[in-house]
Parts: sequence; structure tokens; C-alpha cells
Amino acid sequence: MDVEMETVKLEQIVMKWFPDMLPFFNQRELNSMIVLRDGLTILEPEDAMEIIQFSICEHQSTGFLH
Repeated sequence: MDVEMETVKLEQIVMKWFPDMLPFFNQRELNSMIVLRDGLTILEPEDAMEIIQFSICEHQSTGFLH
């Protein structure tokens, strides 16, 4: 079985499933690169939300270090 890795920007994930959330992200967050094991086309909405939530947490924790 082939695994189709795909690297996308967080912005692509947000735009595909939750475009209403776009204004809540800054450009640095939206430009974050996300590696998807099976590619964007088969990503489920609940997985997309998990990625978005994780990314928000990552950016909040690194924000305190700057």
C-alpha cells in the first residue's frame, strides 16, 4: 500500500473545511506547513479540526518565547 504524503499550508486546510475561521489566524499561522500522511483530498473534517487546534496551540506556546 502506497502512502501519499502531501505538504500543504494550514491556510489550505482552513479554507477547505472552515473558511469562516480564516480571520482568526495571522499570516504566519496560515503559512505553517502541515505534512498530511494521506494527502489533502481524503482528509476528514474532524481530522482537519484536530490539525487546526494543534496548530493554534503550537503558535500560542511559541508566542511566549519571542
